[in-house]
Amino acid sequence: MNTEDVLEEFRASGALREGHFVLSSGLHSGTFLQKNLVFQYPERTARLCKALAEKIKEAVGEVDLCISPAVGGIIPGYETARQLGVPSMYVEREGGEFKLRRAFEIPSGARIAMVEDIVSTGLSSRECVEAIKKAGGDVVVAACIVDRSGGRADPGAPFVALARLDVPAYPADQLPPELAAIPVEDPGSRRLSK
Repeated sequence: MNTEDVLEEFRASGALREGHFVLSSGLHSGTFLQKNLVFQYPERTARLCKALAEKIKEAVGEVDLCISPAVGGIIPGYETARQLGVPSMYVEREGGEFKLRRAFEIPSGARIAMVEDIVSTGLSSRECVEAIKKAGGDVVVAACIVDRSGGRADPGAPFVALARLDVPAYPADQLPPELAAIPVEDPGSRRLSK
């Protein structure tokens, strides 16, 4: 599966959106990938995550466990783990930082794939990787369905993306005029609890 195949899954689900959006990073963009419109369809999710699982295996061989950041990474993390035949766990924010909760424990020596949905700056991925390391885990790969940074994001581990895009994103005080003229939408979940 290549980038165009991935984008077709998003287009067919109505998940490739144009307008003015605030990303979870706080940056603004004219393009938003509403992945939950894709993940509501098990067959689409399975196709994407099977291809991601194959990329993970090509990059690092076998892994023992997938761990994802909540909330956005839970579905692709679970399905990628299913495709790899390994357990799936996730980290959640507690006191502002990601932690393993719900009695999840990392087996000693486990090779871990950190699995994300969409990566823009890599901040959530880095936070997730750091939480896994604090819990004693060995992250051998950070993987995502779509890297919208054009390869510039640093997730804190060797990086594998099913699709790689270079989508411009801007700080709020540096918007191009055509983006500033459009009403802004904040479709993510990171700021909901604030």
